[in-house]
Amino acid sequence: MTAEHPMWLPPAAFAGLEGLTVRITGEGALLDTVRREAEAAGAVPADDADVIVVPAVAASAVWSEPLPLDDLGEEGFVLAVRGERALVAYGGPHGALHGWFALVRALASGAVDTTDRHVPQHGLRMLDHWDNVAVHPHMGQVERGYAGGSIFYDDGELREDLTRVERYARLLASIGINRVTVNNVNVGRREARLLTDDLGSVERLAAIFRPWGIRTHLSVNFASPLTLGDLETSDPLDAGVQEWWRIAAARVYDRIPDFGGFLVKADSEGQPGPYAYGRDHADGANMLARALAPFGGLVHWRAFVYNHRQDWRDRKTDRARAAHDTFTPLDGRFDDNVILQVKYGPLDFQTREPVSPTIPAMTRTRVALELQVTQEYTGQQQHAVYLGTQWSGILSWRPRGGDGPALSEVVRGGVAAVANVGDDRFWTGHPLAQANLYAYGRLAWDSTLDAGAILDEWIALTFGSDAAARSGIRSILDDSWLTYESYTAPLGVCFMVSPLNRHYGPDVDGYEYSQWGTYHFADRDGIGVDRTVATGTGYAGQYPEPWRSTYESLDTVPDEVILFFHHVPYTHRLRSGKTVIQHIYDTHFAGVERAAEMAGAWDGLNGLVPADVWERGRERFAEQLRSATEWRDQVNTYFWRKSGVPDEQGRTIY
Repeated sequence: MTAEHPMWLPPAAFAGLEGLTVRITGEGALLDTVRREAEAAGAVPADDADVIVVPAVAASAVWSEPLPLDDLGEEGFVLAVRGERALVAYGGPHGALHGWFALVRALASGAVDTTDRHVPQHGLRMLDHWDNVAVHPHMGQVERGYAGGSIFYDDGELREDLTRVERYARLLASIGINRVTVNNVNVGRREARLLTDDLGSVERLAAIFRPWGIRTHLSVNFASPLTLGDLETSDPLDAGVQEWWRIAAARVYDRIPDFGGFLVKADSEGQPGPYAYGRDHADGANMLARALAPFGGLVHWRAFVYNHRQDWRDRKTDRARAAHDTFTPLDGRFDDNVILQVKYGPLDFQTREPVSPTIPAMTRTRVALELQVTQEYTGQQQHAVYLGTQWSGILSWRPRGGDGPALSEVVRGGVAAVANVGDDRFWTGHPLAQANLYAYGRLAWDSTLDAGAILDEWIALTFGSDAAARSGIRSILDDSWLTYESYTAPLGVCFMVSPLNRHYGPDVDGYEYSQWGTYHFADRDGIGVDRTVATGTGYAGQYPEPWRSTYESLDTVPDEVILFFHHVPYTHRLRSGKTVIQHIYDTHFAGVERAAEMAGAWDGLNGLVPADVWERGRERFAEQLRSATEWRDQVNTYFWRKSGVPDEQGRTIY
C-alpha cells in the first residue's frame, strides 16, 4: 500500500534548514520538541548559529536590528530572516514552537528579508472531532467523516498504535491549533465512558498532544450522573448532581492536569439537557463550569438548539430564529469559564448563509465561532471546495456595518471547527481537502490573512516549487467554493440535499415536508423563505442595524442571500439584471462547465504531482463532474416544471 501522505510537511518543506547551524535556548517539553524538529530537518546545533531560537528578553543580545518584542504573550513570537540567518524571539515556549513552524513556512516560500511580529488573534483555536469510540449503526466510526475511520478509535477501543496521532499532533501544531476535542458531540453510551472507567484513553491521547502545545478536551453527555452514576436525576440544581460532576472533574484533572474542559451538546436533536428539569441553558452550563473552575477548565456549550420536530405547514415557525430566541435572554448569566459555541450561520454549515445574529447579540457572554472543516454540505470531500474564501468573508463581516468591529473581533471565546481527517492515507480523502484544514488553522491564528495567500502557502509547502503544478492547483481551488455554490442550492436558499445519502447529492424536495425545519417553499409563483419582520418570521429583525434594514428590504438585500430572507417571484430581477429563474438556469449550466474545466486542469497535472495523489484526484474529479451534472439537471428541471418559465438560451432542460 502507498505510504501515508505527509500533508503540508513533506521532507522537501525543510530543505532550507538542512545543514544550517541552530541554537535553541530554553528548557521544557515544548523547547525539546523544537530541538527534535531541528534535528530531523538536518540542522546542526551550534552556539554561533545561523538560526537562533531565543526568549524575547534575550533577543537584543543576539540580533543587532530593533525588533517589535512587546507583549508577545505565551504564544507570540517575532520572526526575522536575513539571507541564511534567522531569529525566532518567543514570548513563551508555545511561541517558540509556533515560531519554528513559521520559519519553515518562510523558508519554503523563499523569504530572505523579513521581520514580522506574530501574536494569535484568538487564544482558543480548537478542532472538534466527531469520532465515535464504537461504530455507530448509522453514522459509522466518524460522524460526518468523509475520510475513512477514526485515527483514535477502532470499533470500540482506543487504537493500540497511536503513532499516526503523533504525526497529526505535529501537523496541527504547525498551523497553530492549540485545543482538540477527541470524541463526538453526540455522546453515545460507549463514548460517555471516556469520562469514567475509560479515562485512560483520554489520558493517553492527552500525552500525545501535550508536547505539541495542544490541550485535550472531551465531549460529555449531560445526563451522565443518571446514566453513568447511581443518581436518579441529572438536574443541574440538584446538590447531588453538582457533587457528581465536581468529583468527575477532579478525577480527570488528577490524571490530566492540563485538561482543557468539556464540550456539550444539550437539548439538541435528542441529546439530553437541562430542559428536562425545567432549567435553562445557563443553569446547565454554569453547573459544569463550577465543577471545572478550580482547575481552570472551560465549558464549550453549543448553541445548536432548535425544535427538530417542526410542522412544515406552519410558515411562522423558523429554525433560523432558534439560537437567538434561546440564548439572548440568558446573556450575562453565564459564568466566565463558559464559552457559547455558535455555528457561523443560523441553520447548519450551509454553502451560503448569513452570519448568525446570535454572535453579535451576546455582548456579555464569551462566544466562540464554530465552523465546519469537514465538508458535510460542501461536497463531502468528493468535491474540491476550498473553504478558506468563505471563512475569510465570515470572519471579516462587520455586524454593525461601516467601521464597526469585524466578527473576528467580536468572538471573545475564540474559534472552533469540526475536523475533517480520518484514517485514509491522504488524511482527508480528497488530497486537496487538506487545504481546508490548513486554512482553518492559519485563519484561526490571524483572520486578516488573505485566503488566496494561505492557499498559495499550502500549495508551496505540499507540492513544492514547480511553477506549473502550483499554478494548476491554484486555478482549480481559487474559485472552487463559488463553483460548488453555482451548481447546488441557489441564492442562499440552503439544503436541497438528499437525506438518504446523508446530505450528499441533489434532492430539491428532500427536506421540504420534513420535521427538520429546512424549507424552500417553492411554488408555481416563486421561491424562498419570508423571514422579514413585516410579513414573515421576523428573523431579519434579530440583526443589529444596518443589517436589519438591509435584509428586510428587497431593494437592499444582497442577491446571494435573497432567498434566505424573501419569497420572491421567479421573474424578480436581481441586481445582476437577471431574473431569479434565469440566474438558476445560468449558474447551474456554468457550474458544470467550470467543474469540467477543473477536472481537465487536474488531468493536466499528471506527472507534475505524485502519481498516487493524481490518481486519487482523478477519481474525485470524475465524481464531482458527475454529481455537478446531476445537480444541474435536477435543479433546472425542477424549477422549469414548477415555474413554466423557459430558459432564455434554449438549453436542454428535462
